[in-house]
Amino acid sequence: MQNKITKVLQHMAHTHEQMARILDAERHVAVRMSQIVHDLPDADPDLGDTSGLIESSGQVNKSIIAYLNALADLEEAMAEGVGRVIKELNGQEEE
Repeated sequence: MQNKITKVLQHMAHTHEQMARILDAERHVAVRMSQIVHDLPDADPDLGDTSGLIESSGQVNKSIIAYLNALADLEEAMAEGVGRVIKELNGQEEE
């Protein structure tokens, strides 16, 4: 039984590592997009059409929100997995 728990933990660790790599890539995209938005001038920007600017800002906001949601999903998945392992270990100790 201990071997099964170890294998489950190894699998969970690998899965979490892959999820973290994906989130890190998303973070880099969100940071870069934020830097681009930050570099835009505050006063009298000559960007032509304001609808394009509003659309781009909306895309940046969506990217940041998606990144934060992905972080929350990762945290939830990790907590759920660790909770299952703890329950299994507690059940094993009672036997």
